[in-house]
Amino acid sequence: MSKTVIGAQDVATAQEQGFSSVQTTKGWAKQDTTWVISLFGTAVGAGILFLPINAGMGGFWPLVVMALLVGPMTYLAHRGLARFVLSSKQKDADITKVVEEHFGVGAGKLITLLYFFAIYPIVLIYGVGITNTVESFMVNQLQMAAPPRWILSIVLIMGMMSVMLAGEKLMLKVTEFLVYPLIAILAGISLYLIPDWTGAALAQVPSAKDFATTLWLTIPVLVFAFNHSPAISSFALAQRRDYGDRAVEKSDAILKRTAMVLLGFVMFFVFSCVMSLTPAQLAEAKAQNIAVLSYLANQHASPIISYFGPLVAFVAIVSSFFGHYLGAREGLKGMIVQNMTKAGKEPDQKKVELFIIGFFILTLWGTAVANPSILGMIESLGGPIIATILFLMPMYAIKRVPAMAKYQGQISNVFVATMGLIAISAIFYQLVG
Repeated sequence: MSKTVIGAQDVATAQEQGFSSVQTTKGWAKQDTTWVISLFGTAVGAGILFLPINAGMGGFWPLVVMALLVGPMTYLAHRGLARFVLSSKQKDADITKVVEEHFGVGAGKLITLLYFFAIYPIVLIYGVGITNTVESFMVNQLQMAAPPRWILSIVLIMGMMSVMLAGEKLMLKVTEFLVYPLIAILAGISLYLIPDWTGAALAQVPSAKDFATTLWLTIPVLVFAFNHSPAISSFALAQRRDYGDRAVEKSDAILKRTAMVLLGFVMFFVFSCVMSLTPAQLAEAKAQNIAVLSYLANQHASPIISYFGPLVAFVAIVSSFFGHYLGAREGLKGMIVQNMTKAGKEPDQKKVELFIIGFFILTLWGTAVANPSILGMIESLGGPIIATILFLMPMYAIKRVPAMAKYQGQISNVFVATMGLIAISAIFYQLVG
């Protein structure tokens, strides 16, 4: 689901509904539930469609350890980022302004750069993913020859880009419309697969080295699949506006419920997929570079899986693309304008926009034709950079920023920093592996 859009949309919605004054209730309000659903939708995107492949290749037992780790990882990391945003003296400071306030202007620019490179590879991932999903559907379900990859990919990319160019309002409506049936269908498929569960995954007991390697390489994919950090800045600002001095307490409670819902939903889907396939089949799905539902569709004669599987993969990729494109576009535009202004040039907004559109179309097209490993891109690019901002920056701030000193001395800080370092270290494994 769109990770940038949801947060901004909910802030606007809350303002329209009149949540401008500080709330005095200490109970659970309707808007709190809305935020849980929104943050949940922000995290549930195409990442979970590839998570079962990498998470399940090592068998059932590493998956159990992942399930135990990912809940605390998700909650504590996002809690730290929300607390970081709420540590500002400025009531309306977003994450970039907070970084500038605590670490200086240079650090603010660095975070903007890092954030662009956290989002941009994911945009490229979706260009590859949408092409592979449609190509697999045409060949395996429709029994027809797919057009040349360079033609199919540009048609699909231009289709997604046309929605973006039509305006953000249309894109917001499309993503909001897609998220609920996406959740319902994914839950239904998880239940539908139960009769196909086998003991193949249970029977595979990896060696200690393979066990550790599987966990190590899957951590960045877990970070990516459960990530809703692009919405945290807007979310934290909304809690400050709605709850004033109780913003930290309320945001902690909402993020805890979000993590619980994500853990239950996503890991059930992952377990269901892994239990219905053998490790060899999961390895084959990775080699084919397609989402797990596309692979399941190719393995099942049932029309439910054969047609709903690729449909869910398609919808998840498209809806996630929209939000990531917005975030990457804004990051790239910010860097271009900053550099031109620093050089004493007045940026022509129209030319900048045209350059950005051309840049994304060409790089998306080139990547989709090249068809690099999607899981490899997540492991080596998306996960580690997201982990730097989501896991490490707030922990560094707790040590260095006086406003966050009250959070020092908690064992959870060590856990979050350790998991962040593990996610980042995976890139070095990819470089030397």
